Amino acid sequence: MNLQLMLPLLVAAGTALAVLVVDLITQPRWRWPVGVGLLGALATAVTAAVTVPRQIGTFCAGLAAPGSDAIMPVDCALVFDSRARLVSLLVAALTVGALLLYVPALRRGDAPAGETVFLFACAMTGGVALAAAGDLITLIVALETLTIPLYALVALHRRRAGEAAAAAVTFFANSVAATAVTLLGAALLYLASGTVQLRGLVSAPLFATGQWRPVALTGLALILVGLGFKVAAAPLHAWAPATYEGAPVPVAAFLSTASKLGGVVAILIVVDGVLVTGAAGDDRGMLITAGITLSVLAALSMLVGTLVALRQRRTVRLLAWSSIAQAGFILAPLGGLTGLALAGQADGLLDAALEYTVFFLVLELAAFSAVVALRPDEPDGGTLADLRGLGRTAPWRSAALTFALVGLAGLPPMLAGLFAKITVIQSLLRVDSYRLALLVALVSVIGLAVYWRPVSALYRSTGGSGEPARVPWAPAAALGLATAAGVLLTVDPQLVYAAVAAWH
Repeated sequence: MNLQLMLPLLVAAGTALAVLVVDLITQPRWRWPVGVGLLGALATAVTAAVTVPRQIGTFCAGLAAPGSDAIMPVDCALVFDSRARLVSLLVAALTVGALLLYVPALRRGDAPAGETVFLFACAMTGGVALAAAGDLITLIVALETLTIPLYALVALHRRRAGEAAAAAVTFFANSVAATAVTLLGAALLYLASGTVQLRGLVSAPLFATGQWRPVALTGLALILVGLGFKVAAAPLHAWAPATYEGAPVPVAAFLSTASKLGGVVAILIVVDGVLVTGAAGDDRGMLITAGITLSVLAALSMLVGTLVALRQRRTVRLLAWSSIAQAGFILAPLGGLTGLALAGQADGLLDAALEYTVFFLVLELAAFSAVVALRPDEPDGGTLADLRGLGRTAPWRSAALTFALVGLAGLPPMLAGLFAKITVIQSLLRVDSYRLALLVALVSVIGLAVYWRPVSALYRSTGGSGEPARVPWAPAAALGLATAAGVLLTVDPQLVYAAVAAWH
């Protein structure tokens, strides 16, 4: 067991325990749990940044490489590589952002501070563990550790008890079904391969026999479908609009960013581990199965999310449907797997999906932060009509929201969103997936109307009653940090490309 590679995970788990203890000692003061949670999330990010990524892991089976004492990473449950470091940093940063957005509600007593921060820390621990998952068991357990605290966070708001409880039940029921599908797929893949080690499937003796191939293909498809729920990909998206609308806005922001990141990373880990075996010999069944499954999810998500978002009048609900469409853009590069001849060519597609995810997370967090900053005293995001006139009465907050929405649309001057769209289209063109690339371009054009509606509402001359509420320091800090990150990625998008390329 290598404790050094587990240090970010230990710090994240220690944060949850520290919040629990501090809350017991300092009740009913809310500042101490929040302070400990923020410091713990920052410590997790710093620890992940300074931990040297390695291709060997911990909790290994004990098999050594021929002629060496080094443990092969295919036999390890946790592998802290460059991907794990990047994802751990993102999860910790998103936790900081969500906690900052929740500070005004915790100060008012809308939710118990200790329990709320503890649940956020538990979800962060699951995200850090998921980032380094090396086998199916660790991946599923870590993903559920990220997801289960969110059930309670959705419902844990006194001013929205009715809507939040209904949203939590919807989220829970759909999540249980999705987890069951994922577990069934994992069981079938284990039956076909004889191992749960994703990076060890290439050496699994049973996998090469033709009679197990249909079982493996079915298992892979079921795993990807189950994980598609976590990213709110259509037709597995029904929970997202109701849950986002019923949840407190900071929790909806965390769902739309950290939870979606967890689902994307889980899909990338499965694809990266399984496809090495899928291209063995002349059998491209694994490539084709993964490509078809993900291309269908991507196409439906882009179309359904964009078209339904055009009809939304509530701000958070519009962002929820937009998030569904963005899930389609994230999965679109993986749909190009059907055009590959060798699994080794999948690296560019995996990179494009993760790069788009990073751009999306920054813009999405900025958008939700702006919604909270514009309505700091309200428990929900309100309607588009509530945004009217705020472009003049709250200029910098409105400009930040406009900046984020323009980025999500993929337009200048928010070039981070434009770079993200170009990255996806280029990755598809490289593997001759022209139809999917054309769909991405067309939906991007249609999506301009989605983001134009809230932007136009901000700067309409009618509406708006008096001065908007003064924004507290915490949401202002979250909005400022997210917007600054968006500006940085606009000026230097190579930061994202370099971080993702280090995966290999």
